[in-house]
Amino acid sequence: MHLDPFELHRPSTVDEVVRLAGDLAGRFDYLAGGTDLLPNYKMHLNLRPHLVALEDVEELRGHSLARFGAMARLSDLESDPAVAAAYPPLARAVREVATPLVRASGTLGGNLLVETRCFFFNQSFFWRSSLGFCLKADGDRCHVVPQKEKCYATFSGDLAPALMVLEAEVEVAGPNGRRRLPLPALYDLEGDGIRRTRLEPGELLVAVHLPEAVRARPGTYLKLRVRPSYDFPELGVAVSGEVVDGRVRSLRLAVGGADPYPRRFDALTDALVGESLSDDRVNALAQQVEKAVRPVHNTFLLPDYRRRMVSVYVRRAVAELREGTAA
Repeated sequence: MHLDPFELHRPSTVDEVVRLAGDLAGRFDYLAGGTDLLPNYKMHLNLRPHLVALEDVEELRGHSLARFGAMARLSDLESDPAVAAAYPPLARAVREVATPLVRASGTLGGNLLVETRCFFFNQSFFWRSSLGFCLKADGDRCHVVPQKEKCYATFSGDLAPALMVLEAEVEVAGPNGRRRLPLPALYDLEGDGIRRTRLEPGELLVAVHLPEAVRARPGTYLKLRVRPSYDFPELGVAVSGEVVDGRVRSLRLAVGGADPYPRRFDALTDALVGESLSDDRVNALAQQVEKAVRPVHNTFLLPDYRRRMVSVYVRRAVAELREGTAA
């Protein structure tokens, strides 16, 4: 495997990035940590002739408890005890990302926007050409769910579910200025699976904002994967909330790794506010979430198994919250 030639651009401000994005429209990728993009480039997956490196943009770096720059390194978040104390689901999710070496380069924004994964996409050019290319790269059809309209590759980030249950908002900048939107609204659930977010052409993810109200709120993140030391999630379940005297004061639940997009299940959890969180109610919630997800056969584990594990992991995560064992 090798990297084909490309032109590297190193802007130093968000405004410069936005201008470059306009000038290079359709011909560039943003380069953050590069832990997923560069291996894909070596596989000749959706190459672009230009890369816009974000390392020198000071506004994108660093973090506080209220604001996390999109270029904040995962290892920096992992080693910050204040982050661990304030946001247990986020701290747990960060620790679950790949390996220490990957976390030293990987970024918060990169994990939120990481490429979806599929047996028929994440392969060498030789492997893909022998079968016939897919919708996601060079082809015109999906090999998982045979048709020509939608890609079913699976969302492969860990941080989105954890940040969703913490009521995160994302700040984006583009040619029309800046805007903020709730993290769930970043993902285009009605899209074709290739255009996965609602970012407009030329927009850049600048930062993630977390409200003070969720600090130190209990929660956790549980991850299913084949190799615990490294793999992308086959399933990720995050919960956060408060259970007082056995009754739900607040509850948020989000799932990643089972569909092309991470999802938060507000309608199901809002219905539990004020209710006693009995075993029967936890089981019912788990079964409802299981019915809502639609994994397909494009990862290592079979879709029926992954779907059944959704209810298992939801029960485990909510039980930790109820019993006070969540971080």
